[in-house]
Amino acid sequence: MQVRVKTQATAPVALRAPVAADAERFVTLAERSQALHTPWTSAPSTPESFAAYLAQLDTPANQGFLVCRPPKAGEGEQIAGVFNLSQIVMGNFRSAYLGYYVFAGYERQGLMRAGMQQLLRHAFGPLKLHRLEANIQPGNAASIALVRACGFRQEGFSPHYLKINGRWRDHERWAFVAH
Repeated sequence: MQVRVKTQATAPVALRAPVAADAERFVTLAERSQALHTPWTSAPSTPESFAAYLAQLDTPANQGFLVCRPPKAGEGEQIAGVFNLSQIVMGNFRSAYLGYYVFAGYERQGLMRAGMQQLLRHAFGPLKLHRLEANIQPGNAASIALVRACGFRQEGFSPHYLKINGRWRDHERWAFVAH
């Protein structure tokens, strides 16, 4: 199997699993990012919803990753964004769904692109997926630009695909497939 990651990002990031100790910082970032995320996604923005998020990740069908920027002088690690793999199915299918978001103040710095490249290496390397699908609302130009730059191909359109913030929203279907 050959995986071609289309671009080489220069922003230094690391991916790691979220843990309970991240709750306060994560919730603060999610609250500060609500204007950026609406209407595209809804990040866990309370301690309870963050705990539920961690519980959801504690299954073989789901994996979550924080996109972390190395500490600057005198500061700790910075959480810039999130990638989630959900509905991971192995066997003959070897597929998963991809969700992601960046936190306010970290957008348009190449951090999510660098993180996506690491995620793709994980998904098509150790995880051994064949297909990764991202469903994106048509108006979310930044998200579409990210997947396009990382080698995803648009496969279709799904009307009223996903309920976000109380509304069923149309999505474009994008996929990265190992060849």
